[in-house]
Amino acid sequence: MRPEACTVSVLTLVRGRDDRLRHLMRGLRRQSARPRELVIAWMQPEPAPDLPDPGCPVRHLHVPGEPMPLAAARNRAAAAAEGDLLIFLDVDCIPGPGLVAAYAQAAATRDGLFLGEVLYLPPGAAHHDETVLDRLGRAHPARPPVPQAGLRPEPDAGQLWGLSFALPARAWRAVGGMDEAFAGYGGEETDLAARLGASGLPAFWVGGARAYHQHHPVHVPPLQHFEPILANAARFRERHGRWCMTYWLGQFRDAGLIAWDEGADAIRLLRSPTPPEIAASLRPNALFS
Repeated sequence: MRPEACTVSVLTLVRGRDDRLRHLMRGLRRQSARPRELVIAWMQPEPAPDLPDPGCPVRHLHVPGEPMPLAAARNRAAAAAEGDLLIFLDVDCIPGPGLVAAYAQAAATRDGLFLGEVLYLPPGAAHHDETVLDRLGRAHPARPPVPQAGLRPEPDAGQLWGLSFALPARAWRAVGGMDEAFAGYGGEETDLAARLGASGLPAFWVGGARAYHQHHPVHVPPLQHFEPILANAARFRERHGRWCMTYWLGQFRDAGLIAWDEGADAIRLLRSPTPPEIAASLRPNALFS
């Protein structure tokens, strides 16, 4: 398929963070190849007012639910999208001007799960242009380097993070999208990646599909999501025979909250984090969780 013949839908999820969404939409307007549409799944009662023009049609969906229905919202957005290629972009991300074109070129070259580079910005940087964002942004230390251009095969589909990735709509439908049994935060993306890998869909890093993650305070470790992380990690192991989110589970173990190691059959809860511990885990200036 020629890049110009590949219709592209960009999908994002929103609860609060209206300012982040506005930066994302302005970034879409600066694309060298504009998408067919932007699909916004609102995990809140009403869309935000006075949104900027992203340079393409916008479709709004309402996806209710508690805790945050992340898997359900992605599924609803994907079901509504009309593009051949689905680009999932976190609301905290500003797309670089070549992101849509790079993903479309990748999809024209190969069938696959496509992973883009994300640079993390310091506080107050989001209003700058891409030249400054390139200088200020930092790659996550747990991410492998991304090629300057073209594709690089990635043998581990589990490298998928939900900040920025793309795949053909037919591949999404073939595996049934995300599993909505993963409730709340954590695990649903890794489960999707595992099922895509098992389906035979190869994964690639995509040069030029750069996005910039707008800064927000993070919890280290993510104690505010303690219960859903434990439940979703257990669900993932039951399905796939291995653990996911092991870095966070290790942090919980080291904090004396759980008894667990990677060879364990189950997580043994020792105690839940206290409200003061959750508050103390917030790192206002940290770039990475």
